[in-house]
Amino acid sequence: MELHSGLDYSGKVVLVTGGTKGIGAGIVSGFLAASARVIVCARREPEQMPAFGARQATFIAADVRDPDSLQRLFSAIERDFGRLDVVVNNAGGSPAAEAATASPRFHDSIIGLNLIAPLNVAQHANRLMQAQTQGGCIVFIGSISALRASPGTAAYGAAKAGVLALVQSLAVEWGPKVRVVTVSPGLVLTEQAHLHYGSDAGIAAVAAGIPAARMGAPDDIANACLYLASPLASYASGCNLLLHGGGERPAFLGAAQALPT
Repeated sequence: MELHSGLDYSGKVVLVTGGTKGIGAGIVSGFLAASARVIVCARREPEQMPAFGARQATFIAADVRDPDSLQRLFSAIERDFGRLDVVVNNAGGSPAAEAATASPRFHDSIIGLNLIAPLNVAQHANRLMQAQTQGGCIVFIGSISALRASPGTAAYGAAKAGVLALVQSLAVEWGPKVRVVTVSPGLVLTEQAHLHYGSDAGIAAVAAGIPAARMGAPDDIANACLYLASPLASYASGCNLLLHGGGERPAFLGAAQALPT
């Protein structure tokens, strides 16, 4: 995949949480390609930072679940960059766990990472953006799991559903200076896809059930973020852009067609 934004983010400062791999790394590369100054935060610095050509992101170590760590992160951004134009709330995720047997502590941690932490990040970002003449844009990375059953990751799906409600409320509270939006990916092919779908044959079988005939790529998500954070989307706030390639083929169709005629 290639980036097709055609957008110029020169002079803009962008923060991507959890932007060291997968979808996050794709988003970082997209904003670098559009000439933004990009900050990446994660708990540990990767061996290789996301880059685009000679342009590379700046890494700041931070744990989005730790309020003190977030305070240090945003103080450093304010001190060293002097502004913040876009935040992509990307950090999140969940291992598979059956809801019937997962511990309360596990559920707390998943909801904390995927709902409470992004809210805290957004609160810090809003404080800086409200003080700027041009405001800013906060993009939450949601998930198709918020809109359909998420067996094996029930707490994650519930947290992402909470993100959709949160974004609508923040858009009302923080507008007009700060726009708040969601990008919700469907099934995305990343370097960890084999952990979820098994072999190459399993990935191909999953892709065959998507109308677009492929799984999403990190570049697809990056391009959506570039658009929504740009002046082209200046009237978009409180909304959710669902990127799922047309959706997943309903199971009942396969079941019905498997019956003998």
